[in-house]
Amino acid sequence: MASASRFLPADFDPSRPIAVIAGKGRYPALLIECARARGAQVRLVAFEEETDPALLATFEPAHRRSVPVGKLGGLLEALAELKVAGALMAGQVTPRKLFSGMIPDLKLVALLASLKERNAETIFGGVAREIEATGVRMLDARVFLDDHLASPGCLTGWLSGVDDDELAFGVRMAREMARLDVGQAVVTAKGTVIAVEAFEGTDNMLKRCAATGGKEMLLTKAAKHAPDWRFDVPCFGLQTLESMVAGGVRRAALESDAVILIDKPAVIARAKELGVTLLGFPAA
Repeated sequence: MASASRFLPADFDPSRPIAVIAGKGRYPALLIECARARGAQVRLVAFEEETDPALLATFEPAHRRSVPVGKLGGLLEALAELKVAGALMAGQVTPRKLFSGMIPDLKLVALLASLKERNAETIFGGVAREIEATGVRMLDARVFLDDHLASPGCLTGWLSGVDDDELAFGVRMAREMARLDVGQAVVTAKGTVIAVEAFEGTDNMLKRCAATGGKEMLLTKAAKHAPDWRFDVPCFGLQTLESMVAGGVRRAALESDAVILIDKPAVIARAKELGVTLLGFPAA
């Protein structure tokens, strides 16, 4: 049953349908697979030109809706038509569309105009408030993904090769960047910050590391001290591994119960093939 997820609120009725608001990538598909396996009734709200068409094909027409990026009113209407009790955000929207190529509707224009700062927390927080104002409950984005979260200890072997001091430094830097809403990941080496994730995302940050000449680099991903789990959840997937190798980064430290491994068994297996060490560190 859906209630098997420890991230589902105790007072939420698991027999009622939920909607996955799906962006790009494997994350939405993995979430839907896990939700269905746990007995949840799932509906889909897809973003046009973003959500994988193959994912739409797994839903009956009556159980799915598609809306253009930027149409907040259309999103709210889709949730109402699907008659869902809860909703989750999963996957990315192409970052540049937040600045160009998107035509916001009046509802989104009004929301953006009300914000003093425009970052992931304020924008998605505002969208979440609009959704919940319609009576649809926004759920923790880790719901149903219990088995795909980073866990304590070395995930790829007996020893991580990461000493306590460099781990503590990486964690401190990552959490500070997350607190400042800069990003959720940093690369460090020997007490030096090599690269910081910002708007370009983790993969592009990692690729930049190759040009720095850094040695024994460590990628650290962490959540904020007080994250909004409805949308503010760091992810780590197969593409991240490939970007690590391209950037010369062979070790990663991931916060337990905070970082979602996008298909954990596949990520761990591929990390071993590539010679990348994955270490889970305790949550704050």
